[in-house]
Amino acid sequence: MAFQLHPRLQQDCIFLGNLPLCSVLLIKENIGPWVILVPRIEDLKEIHHMSPEQQIQFIQESSSVAQLLEDNFTPDKINIGALGNLVPQLHIHHIARFITDIAWPGPVWGNTNGEIRAQSDQTQLVDLLRDKLSALAGFKQ
Repeated sequence: MAFQLHPRLQQDCIFLGNLPLCSVLLIKENIGPWVILVPRIEDLKEIHHMSPEQQIQFIQESSSVAQLLEDNFTPDKINIGALGNLVPQLHIHHIARFITDIAWPGPVWGNTNGEIRAQSDQTQLVDLLRDKLSALAGFKQ
């Protein structure tokens, strides 16, 4: 069986492209930007289940995405985390947080209104992120 993205991630996110190991997604919700990395490894649930080489590649990709968010959005904090209680497929959240966001200073989970970003704003953000991601080694739309 080949890698398949979890249906909940397909529903809640916009596909931005692929890095060498991970698919890059944008949460549709109007907070952040909130980017998710999903290693394209079948049935993967935990970071420590990856090979050492995959772990190194993942850390490089995660760090690149965090740096991209910091450089382009100047957040007050970057939150990075892997939970997986609702979606067991390993996926790692990278959230640009601002003291003005609806959930600050708490976690975003369960503390937002679920509002989806306006379509024009969504399109503009997707275009910007894809443009910036294209500068990362191995990124493909």
